Amino acid sequence: MTLAVVILTFNEAHHIGRAIDSVAGIASDIYIIDSGSTDDTAAIARAKGAQVLVHAFVNHAAQFQWGLENAPIKADWIMRLDADEVIEPDLARTIAARLDTLPLEVTGVNLKRKHVFLGRWIKHGGRYPLILLRIWRCGVGSVEQRWMDEHVVLSHGETVTFDGGFADISLGDIGFFTAKHNSYATKEAVEVLANRHGLFSRGERAPASAQAARKRRLKEGVYNKLPFGVGPTLYFLYRYFWQFGFLDGKEGAIYHGLQGFWYRYLVDAKVLELERAIAHLHEPSAQLAELRRLTGLKLTDER
Repeated sequence: MTLAVVILTFNEAHHIGRAIDSVAGIASDIYIIDSGSTDDTAAIARAKGAQVLVHAFVNHAAQFQWGLENAPIKADWIMRLDADEVIEPDLARTIAARLDTLPLEVTGVNLKRKHVFLGRWIKHGGRYPLILLRIWRCGVGSVEQRWMDEHVVLSHGETVTFDGGFADISLGDIGFFTAKHNSYATKEAVEVLANRHGLFSRGERAPASAQAARKRRLKEGVYNKLPFGVGPTLYFLYRYFWQFGFLDGKEGAIYHGLQGFWYRYLVDAKVLELERAIAHLHEPSAQLAELRRLTGLKLTDER
């Protein structure tokens, strides 16, 4: 069986070589879908044998789906990999050994992702393992068109889960982390408001990962309906104490504080701000247009 790896990039010169090296032994082809990087991302990728396609960025979901539809993929299987992620040698060996043995009814493979923050593996607070569908048979998978929290969905078939090292290891500093999550918070606030007011057409299938589907149901059915500020507070306390996040040391305290409380509180604040800005508008099209103006996002009624 052959495996094509697809990676989205924008100014990822500090990450892309490491990501490509981690899959070089198992990938038949590596496709970089670049958003017009101004650093050496494309040159590094080409030097390591990857094919680079350039496409204007709207959001991660649309960009990845464009890659699936436009890269000349002829492999039997496809893997989604982020530029700051790596496949560790034990997982690479498992993929090489098992992918060819899977029965036809298995169309997707979940991986167990771990997060490394400030050099430390964050093992607690519900952060490991994050079970994500990252490998699927060609032609069976597509990406949900969402502004945040997009997953790969399968048209049919079953999934299995492989054990082994799959790690998110960003080399950016805390300033990079907070800037990135500030951008994410805007997109997530738009998703919350769009779902609340029915601004986007739905028609979604559940993520192939049962864990991801369960988390989404809790977020959209319970968490997003809590009063302002209650959700972030309860979520942080749950992660840090009930799920033993305090065992992750100083690095964990920073990570759980930023990602588990600060980020969630920022989303709440942006939801409140944007909700007030569109409160006087009653037509969904007008609300969507105002959100587009305020956020700078290229929003349509199909996301």
